[in-house]
Formats: sequence, C-alpha cells, structure tokens
Amino acid sequence: MEVKNLFDPSVKQEIIERINKLTAQTQRQWGKMNVSQMLAHVQLPISCAYGTHQVKGSFLLKLLGPLFKSVLYNEKPYKQGLPTDPTYVVVDTKNFEAEKETLLEQVNKFSPETVIFLNHPVWGKMTKEQWSKATWKHLDHHLKQFGV
Repeated sequence: MEVKNLFDPSVKQEIIERINKLTAQTQRQWGKMNVSQMLAHVQLPISCAYGTHQVKGSFLLKLLGPLFKSVLYNEKPYKQGLPTDPTYVVVDTKNFEAEKETLLEQVNKFSPETVIFLNHPVWGKMTKEQWSKATWKHLDHHLKQFGV
C-alpha cells in the first residue's frame, strides 16, 4: 500500500472527492460505527494535529507508543477491527451533514502551517510529514470501511 502525503493538493482533492461520495445512508463494510460517527471519529486525530483535541492515552501506551509510532504512517494497511483509543471513540448520534461539512473544512485547511502539535503524548515527537501521512492513512482506512 502506498501511503500518500495529505499536504499534496492532488492527494487532498482525492480524499475530498471520496468524502463527497458518502451519504447518510452509506453502510459500513466492517466495524461498529455508522457513517456519521465515522466522520466525527476521523476529525479527532486531525484536531489533535491542530492542537485542539487532547489525547490522554494509558501509561502503558505512553511508554510503548514511541516504539510503534511508525504503524501510523508506514506502508502496512491498518487491520480491520483494531481497538480504538477511548479519546477517539464516538458512540453518540451525530448529524451526517454537519460532520461531513466539518471534516471537509478540516481536510481543506490541513497544511504544514496548521499542523502545530508535534509532541504527541502517546506517540512521541512527530514530524509534519508523519502527521500528514498518518492522517491520510487513517482517512483512507475509514473511507474504505464505507466503500469509497
């Protein structure tokens, strides 16, 4: 799997087009979230990169996270059904249109200038490029979860 850099305008446009293919009726192919919850879920790591969402993480994860950080942005696809950090779990009902609009805004403004949170409390120091690739990989994983 090629991991793409979300700072690249053509890569960003591809993600935007995939998000725009989603509808409130789009069904998941695996997992527990509905499409609105997924849209809210993928916003949280982006908000973390912007410094507006705080991740707690367990003591063990903070200790081991830096050793496994490359999983976030390496060429290996995420496995289906991986456990989600509790700070990224979305269980409440979400408004599809509002979540889609917010995610599109976040993706549109994603740039080296807006990624400011470089010392992740769980994964350790991350470069802007690592954030970009990790963000693309996470979005790609969940867009595939919903068939787009």
